[in-house]
Amino acid sequence: MDCCIVSALWCLIPLYLLIHFLFFIFGDADFTLLWASLFGHRPEKKLKGLVVWITGASSGIGEELAYQLAKCGSRLILSARREDELNRVKRCCLERYGLQDEDILVLPLDLLERTSHEEKTKTVIQHFGHIDILINNGGRTQRSLCVETSLDVYQALIELNYLGTISLTKQVLPYMTQKGTGSIVTVNSISGLAGTPLATGYSASKHALQGFFNSLRTELTDFPNILISSVCPGPVQSEIVHNAFTEELNKSVAVAGNQEHKMSTSRCVHLMLVGISNGVKEMWITHQPFLMFCYMWQYTPTFAWFITNLLGRKRVQNFKAGLDADSSYFRKPKTY
Repeated sequence: MDCCIVSALWCLIPLYLLIHFLFFIFGDADFTLLWASLFGHRPEKKLKGLVVWITGASSGIGEELAYQLAKCGSRLILSARREDELNRVKRCCLERYGLQDEDILVLPLDLLERTSHEEKTKTVIQHFGHIDILINNGGRTQRSLCVETSLDVYQALIELNYLGTISLTKQVLPYMTQKGTGSIVTVNSISGLAGTPLATGYSASKHALQGFFNSLRTELTDFPNILISSVCPGPVQSEIVHNAFTEELNKSVAVAGNQEHKMSTSRCVHLMLVGISNGVKEMWITHQPFLMFCYMWQYTPTFAWFITNLLGRKRVQNFKAGLDADSSYFRKPKTY
């Protein structure tokens, strides 16, 4: 009998390894998040009725977060600089998902105006009484070579992506520690795990966020019901490249590139909500080959440097030639 059990277990091991291998090849997230999506708590049950504050909610990932959270029955605070776009997102939420007007608060917010963050947070507390989840989604990316980029651009990236995010987090966190529960979710990037050519300042700001929230998570060990979660997406279909910094502060991106090869915003956000619902502390959300890069940087950094240098060189060559830099990871680049 014991021999039969042992034999059965030995037969299951290859099956277990095969399943993980298929997850790795065809998956679009890390193993922990994929398992949670299959067997974990469902967002529509865990997030119903919760108060969620979303920054960068006027477009892209932030806008999609608003729609999917509204579908789950969450109550929302929508923040960004463009109030008209926030009102548009609110109208869509109300029309599609049957929420009441008081369930969604439009709260214009500029992450650079850090002196306003305390008052904005008080406005949220006055309206809803508490904050269950803060999703730090606001920020900008970069498309420029280091040697050509003004120092002002680097300062702007740190001020916006890093200090602006920390400032708002510091205003919200005391309310969560007082209550003993809550979630602070920060949309980072795989550029926060490994360096990305043409995004030296952006990558630095995301590395800074990764270090800050990893440290904060450890500081909060006396508050086990407060989740600190970092979301690290790869390329996602959004407007982030259109709004990217270039070598000068007021210069826009000449070529935004084709977004067909990128992950859909809806899939990315769905996986984010799965991770939040299941208390996942760090999420890698991306297709291959980026998912492979994440694992290589985690476990085989020497080999990761070799592969990154090969693809990074091609990315820079495409950029200098006026081509879509992102396409170097997927196929022969197009001209625009």
